[in-house]
Amino acid sequence: MRDAMVALAQRGIASIALVHRHSLSLRTTDETFTASGHKFHVIRTGMWARFLYTPISPAFPWHLRRIIKIASPDILHLHMPNPSVFWTLILPSARRIPWVVHWHSDVITSAQGGWMRLVYKIYRPFEQAVLKRAKAIVVTSLPYRDSSQPLEKWLPKCRVVPLGVDTKKYGVPTPVGGASTRRLSITETKSRQSPRDAPPTTCTLQVLAVGRLTYYKGFRYLIEAAAQAPNIHINLVGLGEQEEQLKTLATSLKLQDRVTFHGSVNDTELARQMENCDCLCLPSIERTEAFGMVLLEAMFFGKATIIGDVEGSGMGWVVDDDITGIKVQPENSNDLAKALNRLATNREELLRMGQQGKKKFDQHFEINHAVEGLVDIYREIETNKQQ
Repeated sequence: MRDAMVALAQRGIASIALVHRHSLSLRTTDETFTASGHKFHVIRTGMWARFLYTPISPAFPWHLRRIIKIASPDILHLHMPNPSVFWTLILPSARRIPWVVHWHSDVITSAQGGWMRLVYKIYRPFEQAVLKRAKAIVVTSLPYRDSSQPLEKWLPKCRVVPLGVDTKKYGVPTPVGGASTRRLSITETKSRQSPRDAPPTTCTLQVLAVGRLTYYKGFRYLIEAAAQAPNIHINLVGLGEQEEQLKTLATSLKLQDRVTFHGSVNDTELARQMENCDCLCLPSIERTEAFGMVLLEAMFFGKATIIGDVEGSGMGWVVDDDITGIKVQPENSNDLAKALNRLATNREELLRMGQQGKKKFDQHFEINHAVEGLVDIYREIETNKQQ
């Protein structure tokens, strides 16, 4: 959202963000940030509790009404899933403004349990009411649009606009087909990294995996695959409820020297990880992984990608098999190990995939390209209002 706000401002479209705080707090914060010569306003409402991944924020409707009164926006851009969006259904000031709904993912996926499905029965009527009133629905990929059951009735409203990345935040020169990011030899890497980061000298393929350490990311299959791919080292970036379980798995497979857990990192450190890796692996196992923003980041750095080929996910739309990366069968550590061994023994293919990925990123996923679709939607709505 931040990247899109900056890119839209460069096209003369001003925006204010109303979001939840990331951690539990009763207090709402009023913030500003400056980028590309523009100042942006962000209100973070206090999140009093969290229930089934849902932020509980009683102050949200009050702040929404206040922003509408002060800013008089031409369009409300609503991001779903988020039950706080439902306040727009009952606020008269919100109902008078055209809505654009950004559909990031379905609530229910294949692995959701019975309790979640029961709660969704309550959630769904409000979700469908928002979609009914929306002037346009933004989906991030064709496969996700076509496989989404909640969107079935509203396909004529759906517009595919891929997510994008503002690469300026990494503070590094733009890689050109991966060539400007020189891979260090193992000896050089050891001399420049801390002992915690340094891979063993027997490793030849540096594999980066980034994401929340949770079940649907499929990181357990990547660790299991490492047991069958002796010439790789995994750098795992992220935090989550499965951290201890994954560390225990790595130890049980005697991989503690070939799997490094880095925890949460900032943009600068993530850029360093991207520069130093050979490829990125996102072995997600279900449609909860709706798109895979980290794939775009890897493509910007000219890196080959390996993904779980989940039916209906946008991952397979971002990655072109055997061109920008390799698709493997989800939940299959054997298939994943074959892909890792393939790249470990074929550096020319590794470089070629990275170069093709960088080319695709430049053409479709750099933030200034990605927001053009939003600009078109906004203009269409404004034109229809004036007619």
